[in-house]
Amino acid sequence: MKLLVTGVSHKTAPVEIRECLAFPEPVLPAAVQALKARDGVTEACILSTCNRVEVTVTTADGCDPQTLVDAFLQESRMVAPESFGPYLYRHEGQNAIHHLFRVAASLDSMVVGEPQILGQLKAAYVVAKGQGALCGWLETLLERAFSVAKRVRSETGIGQMAVSVSYAAVELARKIFGSLNHRTVMVVGAGKMSELAARHLRRSGATHVFVTNRTHERAIEMARLFQGTPVDYTRFVSMLPEVDILIASSGAPHYILHKDEMQRVIATRRNKPMFLIDIAVPRNIEPAVNDVDNVFLYDIDDLQEVVNANLRERLKEAERAEEIVRQEVERMMGRLKVQEVTPTIVSLQTELERIRLAEIERVRRKYGPVTREQEEAWDMLTRGIINKIAHGPIAELRLQAGQPDGAHVIAAIRKAFHLED
Repeated sequence: MKLLVTGVSHKTAPVEIRECLAFPEPVLPAAVQALKARDGVTEACILSTCNRVEVTVTTADGCDPQTLVDAFLQESRMVAPESFGPYLYRHEGQNAIHHLFRVAASLDSMVVGEPQILGQLKAAYVVAKGQGALCGWLETLLERAFSVAKRVRSETGIGQMAVSVSYAAVELARKIFGSLNHRTVMVVGAGKMSELAARHLRRSGATHVFVTNRTHERAIEMARLFQGTPVDYTRFVSMLPEVDILIASSGAPHYILHKDEMQRVIATRRNKPMFLIDIAVPRNIEPAVNDVDNVFLYDIDDLQEVVNANLRERLKEAERAEEIVRQEVERMMGRLKVQEVTPTIVSLQTELERIRLAEIERVRRKYGPVTREQEEAWDMLTRGIINKIAHGPIAELRLQAGQPDGAHVIAAIRKAFHLED
């Protein structure tokens, strides 16, 4: 059995190449079925995301999986091999197992530790399973990859720290308020980053979102995304006493919120804390606002600093995750090596049982009929002898399965007991 992973990712290929090789969700089942139907393919799975496309197959020993997969990509994606060949990576055998485990654990992702890839890999598994393309060793391997990813998540902090500006804002808000339940948010401007921050805040418990924009129609449109309330741009400052978290991303070329205004707002709030997120460039909020008691102002550089610190921490956690993956690959290889010698063990047990039964029959012919008690005694005695004889060779076979020179010992045991190849 041969295992091959062939693919492109954000690390090896530009987006135009990834687009050419991608398998849109509607065509993925048919593509997996077509791959599995090719001569020599035992099992198959296709992972296709915006950042990677990977074709994983197991094939019979006599097949050339690389030629097989390249032909499949050429025919199914209608692209010439020379156009994608230079961008492909290939992993075979143990290297393929190591790669699959790293992908599942999000160690090969654009953002290390992001959780989406595991869900995408599980979805690819479900599609392949539904097409009958997973029915043996590769199925077991992918299931093990899911377990490895779960272990990495539970034993390291690789996914616990915010590594996007929008989510870093949410984490800082949690530190200020403890809980975000029942907090009110005001979004000034309609930029993508402010929309993402508002979405994160909403999912984290914020109950209401006000939206204002110099173009009121855009405020109404964005408010619908959060089941929120549009606010007239000229009135947003007067609404701030009702707001716990302000996200400012207006395109205004000057400050839209000043220190004296925030002093009045915080006095009206009776000094209840406020969190101000200024992700506009140029900045929307006068920096001196941060001097007001119980006002916490963070601009885009502050948030990026948090993100960078978290990324550094993630990379430290990734080192621990890499060690977990290494351990799991070794464990998997050990299991596979033992599986490889299983036929030899079965052959040895079969041969010894044949000898045992032949000897019992020879004794029976020599001494004639025996009682049931005698028959049972012979059976117990000979089984005990055979088990003791078999124990040493079987233990050695299992031990040598994982050793570099184990094949020589295994061959010697096969020869000693006259086992057929």
